[in-house]
Amino acid sequence: MERVRTAFNNMVRGGRYSRFSLQPERDGVQHVEVRLSEDTLDDTTEVNGQPAAGYPSYQPSPATKRRHQYFYMALGTLLIFLIGLLIGYVSHSKPQQQPISCTTAGAVQSSVENPPVPAEAPKPSMDWRDITRLLSERLNAQTLTKALSDIDVASRTAGSDEDQQLVTRILLQFKKQEMKPWMGINNVQLPIQDSNQINTVRFGKEVFQPKGYLAYSAKGRVQGKVVYGNYAGPKDFSLLEDKRVAVAGSVMLIRASPQISFAQQVANAASKGAAAVLVYPDPQEYKYNNDTELFGHVHLGSGDPNTPGFPSIKHTRFLPTRSSGLPSIPAQTLTASMAAAILRDIGGPEVEAQSSFTGLLRGVTYRLGGSVNATVEINNVQVDRELHNVFGVIKGFVDPDRYVIIGAQRDSWGRGYARSTVGTAVLMELARAVYEMVEKDEFRPRRSIVFASWSAGEYGNVGATEWLEGYLPSLAHKAFTYISLDGVVMGKGSFMASASPLLRGLIEKTIKDVSSPTEPGTVYDTLEGKDWLRPMALDDPAYPFLTSSGIPSMSFHIITKGEEAYSYYGTGLDNKDHLDYSTGQKTPETALAAATLAGRMVLRLVHDHRLPLDLSRNVEAIDEPVSKLVRRIAQLTKNGTLSDVSYTWIASAGGSYSKATADLNTAFLNTDFNDAEACRIINERIMVAEQCLLSPYVKPQDTPFRHLLAGRGAHTLASLLETSDMEHFKVQLALATWNLQSCADSMAGQIWEVDNEM
Repeated sequence: MERVRTAFNNMVRGGRYSRFSLQPERDGVQHVEVRLSEDTLDDTTEVNGQPAAGYPSYQPSPATKRRHQYFYMALGTLLIFLIGLLIGYVSHSKPQQQPISCTTAGAVQSSVENPPVPAEAPKPSMDWRDITRLLSERLNAQTLTKALSDIDVASRTAGSDEDQQLVTRILLQFKKQEMKPWMGINNVQLPIQDSNQINTVRFGKEVFQPKGYLAYSAKGRVQGKVVYGNYAGPKDFSLLEDKRVAVAGSVMLIRASPQISFAQQVANAASKGAAAVLVYPDPQEYKYNNDTELFGHVHLGSGDPNTPGFPSIKHTRFLPTRSSGLPSIPAQTLTASMAAAILRDIGGPEVEAQSSFTGLLRGVTYRLGGSVNATVEINNVQVDRELHNVFGVIKGFVDPDRYVIIGAQRDSWGRGYARSTVGTAVLMELARAVYEMVEKDEFRPRRSIVFASWSAGEYGNVGATEWLEGYLPSLAHKAFTYISLDGVVMGKGSFMASASPLLRGLIEKTIKDVSSPTEPGTVYDTLEGKDWLRPMALDDPAYPFLTSSGIPSMSFHIITKGEEAYSYYGTGLDNKDHLDYSTGQKTPETALAAATLAGRMVLRLVHDHRLPLDLSRNVEAIDEPVSKLVRRIAQLTKNGTLSDVSYTWIASAGGSYSKATADLNTAFLNTDFNDAEACRIINERIMVAEQCLLSPYVKPQDTPFRHLLAGRGAHTLASLLETSDMEHFKVQLALATWNLQSCADSMAGQIWEVDNEM
């Protein structure tokens, strides 16, 4: 301050400041005259006898000048002091912030030791107990009851007016919650029954025209001997062969099962040469009225079968192609009473009383048939439909470009209460709860959450699959988990799930912390044995996410103890009354438990600094088929069936995957998680673990389920264990080996850390 004062004195005492004077006009132009302080000025300078404009009318005395200098000096000093004070106040009143720590999932913390307490000051990070408490406070059975009532409609077939009304409702809620909602639109052709030409089955004098049907059945009229084929599984065909009952050219009558899809049953029958398939619900598995109609689809695939491998978009032209999973033979559902009328007169060898072929149809002696003809006529037609998938997002505060997707099917054949109403209600309630946690409770998720409502799920996950096919490149690198809410409530008393091995640990930890809605203890305490985690089937809504996109995925269900599934799925009886009966009149409470399970898993995935995906589970899933392959190669080599192949190749690739997993876990332990970039690098390497298991050696159009372990096709390790063609075996073994080795290399991180010696 002393230096400033001295400089100011020097300026006042010796500086050359300017004086400006306005001069009279000359030649019509007014001039400004500039004079320095040293210029000589007369006391009596006048213009036309008056003091000149812009000049003082007198010259001050030396004493007066000094007083003025002191006054200006004091004024300048005061001004400089005030400016310095203002700068100091501003710089110290604004708290400085540190970068967000990787070990927290909440708000930014101040670097000031004693931060001020204004309302806008950042809040400390939430721990996991705070987050679960807030979720429990925001979710309750009352709001779920209202959501279930609002969404429950008599019909919601894909692309219908009722479906569109639900689209509008969901969009409005997402918009109200500031979730930046958007829609994905697909234009597809969906098969429906022709109202002018009803599907017909003729057997003797009986003429059946069922209201139910199987979407994507081949059209046409065929005739053949009726053969009863039980569930149309491999063991069933073996028994028919042993009894010398010919399947080729027959009309197979089979019963539905929760264990195998309609599509797989029809494909199995077609592979044995059957001419048509009729499917009915036997009372042994489905305890409802004998006149209940069945609906479903027989596409052995996922999505729109007319555009396999790419999205169905209006005005976009693609080469004409169809899915290889479409059946080549007609297929139709029958009621139990229709099937009983056929079985009474089917003829052929009688089924043994204790055989698995025996069902519970009354007044029926189960026989294998093969002697009486039936005629099947299928007249389904394709109709154009515009499908709308609805999305909303709650963005993360650290890595907003990484997200978990949670979705639910919106459509159904009838009311679809368990099939779609409950899942959609849980989806919307979770979106509301998490939004309020962020908006009102200041929860700060690290990563984003995408909420998705799908259409045409009844036709084989059409809406979800078309979206996947449209955004596959970006999803593969940004979406790290998919959680399905379809059928989350099917009953009471037990639990089952199907999931990527990476998610098993997360599921197990979550069900140990959530109370059962109808039984004492937690959901984990209700488990029956260790088989609660089932293999993911083709018709599972999470299947295309895992096997086509390489996204770790899962679906889960609260089920009735001792039962495999909810028997009213795919029927007009899937309504509130039947689900209430299955849950002991506790559907809202059970839906609340399902919402809590899904919510906790989602929040854990977006909260933790490290993605909670258990890599060791994938190692276990790979070790089992690799070990079986090693033993098979050794045996084939020993008996001379296989030559020029060493089992050490596939064993080495499996070992490389295991080593890459161990190295990644070590890198995690040695990482400073205060470094946000280090967090991101570790998590990206974890995300590779599933995505790299997609085979790069098959076409998505021909083989959409490219996953090496869970997929379908000749490229899978399971296929290698079954094939008898040794040349084919050699080629596919080489491709699978390098696929697995490349996966290990991708997980290793940097290219200089990769070791490809085999």
